[in-house]
Amino acid sequence: MTFRRANHFVIVTVFLIALSVYPSDASATAMISVNTPCGDVASATYTHVVWIMLENEGYSVVGSPSAPYFNELSDQCALATNDYAISHPSLPNYVALTSGSPQGITDDGEPNTHPLAVPSIFSQLGSRWRTLAESMPAACDGVTSGLYAARHNPAVYYTGIKATCRHDDVPMNYPLNLSADFTMIVPNVCDDMHSCAVSTGDAWLKRVVPLIVKSSQYQSRSLVLFITFDENDLMASNKVPTLVIAPTTPRGMRVAMRFNHYSLLRTTEALLHVTLLGGAKTAASMVAPFHL
Repeated sequence: MTFRRANHFVIVTVFLIALSVYPSDASATAMISVNTPCGDVASATYTHVVWIMLENEGYSVVGSPSAPYFNELSDQCALATNDYAISHPSLPNYVALTSGSPQGITDDGEPNTHPLAVPSIFSQLGSRWRTLAESMPAACDGVTSGLYAARHNPAVYYTGIKATCRHDDVPMNYPLNLSADFTMIVPNVCDDMHSCAVSTGDAWLKRVVPLIVKSSQYQSRSLVLFITFDENDLMASNKVPTLVIAPTTPRGMRVAMRFNHYSLLRTTEALLHVTLLGGAKTAASMVAPFHL
């Protein structure tokens, strides 16, 4: 009797230790809190990638009292502390981010001045992408108006995706549709910090990011969110902060490895299993450093 009880005790003890080391099925499917969106599980398979593109302020938002929510996310998730944009002004960065090269663009011209017949992450994914552009008057709109800037919506520049653009490049509405493999969220020129205060953009993030964390894709541990800036108008180095928000990313992580916009493209293409384009071929990947 004593021997059986001892064996039973050993088995139960080993079982409890195993539960403490490896997340159970129950913990892996429990609701992820919007207050602690990262560090939830040790491993996951990401099939949805979301970018939120902010504007111009760059690394000055890190530690800024005007961006409390951005910095809260930085503490709760992960921050790339050595990440760089490619060029100035905005458009070359958006084109580089999505095609692997600025394609010779050095200005913010409208799509009719820069028709791009080149591969992009949009053409790579066929119909498995979506742009959600805030304040855009109509789908795939190539004309800047009001608070909508076409130069911040790179899909409208690529001539080879016009049919899918009219279907997949749409005005941002709620609830957010995050079902595509790749979703690019483009705030308007006020909410992206371009033409309004940093605090305005930070308040917008505080409204939108929890909606992403609450989504079925994030809750199923299949979505990773990147928040970055197109460029840094305040530093000659063009250094930008990039937040990585994912269930497997450790809380409070800081990664000092040097990245650039091509790194974000490479990481997205790798997670979605498509060919690397242009500068993404030689850029540092963010997959391993951020536990993706």
